[in-house]
Amino acid sequence: MDVNSSKYAQVDRHFSVAPMMEWTDRHCRVFLRQLTAHALLYTEMVTSGAVVHGDRERLLGFDACEHPVALQIGGSDPRELAEAARIGADFGYDEINLNVGCPSDRVQSGRFGACLMAEPELVAGSVAAMAEAVSLPVTVKCRIGIDDQDSEADLDRFVRAVADAGCRTVVVHARKAWLQGLSPKQNREVPPLDYGRVHRLKQAHPELEIVINGGIVTLDDAEAHLARVDGVMLGRAAYHTPYLLAEVDRRFYGAASPAPTRGEVLERFLPYVERKLGEGVRLHQMTRHILGLFQGQPGARAFRRHLSERACRPGVGADVLREAARLVTDAGRSAIRVAAE
Repeated sequence: MDVNSSKYAQVDRHFSVAPMMEWTDRHCRVFLRQLTAHALLYTEMVTSGAVVHGDRERLLGFDACEHPVALQIGGSDPRELAEAARIGADFGYDEINLNVGCPSDRVQSGRFGACLMAEPELVAGSVAAMAEAVSLPVTVKCRIGIDDQDSEADLDRFVRAVADAGCRTVVVHARKAWLQGLSPKQNREVPPLDYGRVHRLKQAHPELEIVINGGIVTLDDAEAHLARVDGVMLGRAAYHTPYLLAEVDRRFYGAASPAPTRGEVLERFLPYVERKLGEGVRLHQMTRHILGLFQGQPGARAFRRHLSERACRPGVGADVLREAARLVTDAGRSAIRVAAE
C-alpha cells in the first residue's frame, strides 16, 4: 500500500472499531481498550459546530489509555471543519475522520453525513481544509452510494475527489444509504451488502488505503476481507459481543501474550471505574457498555440483569460490579477478585 504520506503510516488501521452514536463514548472506549491494545478506536460522531462552540472537555476529553483513537467529525462548512480538526488535534487524537455515511434525518437536515456523497466537490474542499489545518491524517468514512446515485462509477468519482484533496484513507460501509424512507436502523440492515464493490475499489486504487465496514461479525470474516483490502472495521458485533476483541492482538498484530480472560478484563477496567466514580460519573454510564462481556457464558444473564437493575441507582459504587461478577464464571474460576482494593 502506497499512501504517499508518512503521517498516514503513523496509524495502523488493520483492525478498528466503528464510531457508533451513543455507544462509543469515552467509557466504552476505555473498556474496549482492556480487550485489545492495538485496534484503532473511534469516537462517536461530534458535529463541527459542537466542537467549535460547545463544551470541548465534555465532548472531546478522553483517557490516555485509549490511544490509538480517532475523532470523527460531522459537518459541511470547510472553515468550521478545519477549526474543529485543529481543536481535535490539540486534544491529542491520532486521526481526524470526516463522517460522510450517517443517514439519519437529523444529520441530513444539518447537511452532513451520507447526503454529502451527492456533493463530492464540497467534501473534497472540506478534506483539503482539514488536511491543511492539522498534521494528523484526515480520513473519510462513507457508504458505497446513496439513493439512485449508487453505481460503481459514482463511488469511484467520489473517492477520486477526496483523494485528490489529500485523503489517503477511505473507510467504506458496504451498503448504500436510502436517505428517504428508511430509518438509520433500517439503513444498517435493509440495503444489501456489496463487499465486492469495496474489494474492486481497492483494486482500482492500490495507492489508497481502503478499509471495509458493514455486517462483519467474526474475526474469520475480518481475516478473509484483509486478503482483499487494507483494513477491517467492526461495529455492532464488537459492541454486543466485545470479548471477540480479546483475540485481535494475537491474530492480527502478532502479539505473543495470551488473550485476557473476561475476569482479567474486568479487573483492568475496575480502577478506571473507581476513579471516575470519584469524579462524579454514575456507575451506569460505564457499566452499560460491558453487558455483553459474558455473552454465551454461564451466568451471563444474571450478570446483565444485576447491572441493569442496580448500576443506575443513585450513589452506588463499584461493589455493584463486583457483585455482578460473582454471578458468572470464567474458565472454571471466579470471574474477578471481589475483595475491594
